[in-house]
Amino acid sequence: MQYKAMQASGQIPASVVPDTPQTAVPVVGSTITRQARRLYVGNIPFGVTEEEMMEFFNQQMHLVGLAQAAGSPVLACQINLDKNFAFLEFRSIDETTQAMAFDGINLKGQSLKIRRPHDYQPMPGITDTPAIKPAVVSSGVISTVVPDSPHKIFIGGLPNYLNDDQVKELLLSFGKLRAFNLVKDAATGLSKGYAFCEYVDLSITDQSIAGLNGMQLGDKKLIVQRASVGAKNAQNAANTTQSVMLQVPGLSNVVTSGPPTEVLCLLNMVTPDELRDEEEYEDILEDIKEECTKYGVVRSVEIPRPIEGVEVPGCGKVFVEFNSVLDCQKAQQALTGRKFSDRVVVTSYFDPDKYHRREF
Repeated sequence: MQYKAMQASGQIPASVVPDTPQTAVPVVGSTITRQARRLYVGNIPFGVTEEEMMEFFNQQMHLVGLAQAAGSPVLACQINLDKNFAFLEFRSIDETTQAMAFDGINLKGQSLKIRRPHDYQPMPGITDTPAIKPAVVSSGVISTVVPDSPHKIFIGGLPNYLNDDQVKELLLSFGKLRAFNLVKDAATGLSKGYAFCEYVDLSITDQSIAGLNGMQLGDKKLIVQRASVGAKNAQNAANTTQSVMLQVPGLSNVVTSGPPTEVLCLLNMVTPDELRDEEEYEDILEDIKEECTKYGVVRSVEIPRPIEGVEVPGCGKVFVEFNSVLDCQKAQQALTGRKFSDRVVVTSYFDPDKYHRREF
């Protein structure tokens, strides 16, 4: 099968197995269960080693409480450098299943794709889907698989030039995502112009549909609705009074994200990489202050910066606090759709109380 063929052809090097003794997590008939104890990991970072992969997953398993005992849940790792993927072998079937919850987790800037191998056959009487623990969700992991459910959202009419991060940024303005998938052409890797997502807070589903459906992005209008058959249709959702909408370039009669406040959130303006460099960060801060003072008195500016190994809330967003709501409205009207470093700026109003509590 896929894995055995790779071993036979020499594409996969010998397994890396840790020296530390393993604790007693039962692996019944290890040869028989091996197929069910392996996971395919795609989109791995260039240059990552087998030891680093094992250490990363072992740490994550213990960090969020998916490990069932002390010691290392991952027994071995085999990397295929040519094709940019790896196979992980776990000590137990259940821990293997639970590790699938890490699909979409970030390792060295790469969003990992975690799947069962092609030759996988479910073991009788054993659950095949991971139990999503709150710790996994709160860690910011966004799965790349959006399962069918009444809360699965279809987003169509996306400009093909928008990448995963840009589409996610738009969706994350409404709340945390549990899962997201921008559908791409298998041959070219280019976006097909539609995506699927699901939010952690299911009550956000209607709000995001109402806020995004019919919005104009460039020369296209978004079609946003529930993906499931027989779900509430998008028109009903669009009429909800709790709609939360964003400013998007090309919208003439714009609807704002809730009532105007004195705090403006600017999206798609900076990238985490730009914020890592101290000098570049100071330049960006100065440029934003200078631009925003054209529309009123700026009280403060917050740009959350990336911290190595820590998920920083609001990282990559810019928050500007004005002296008055009127000043903020002026800035919002002027900055929406403007280009900053060749990126089109998207804006929304932000809750002042959350801003002062730094709940970005």
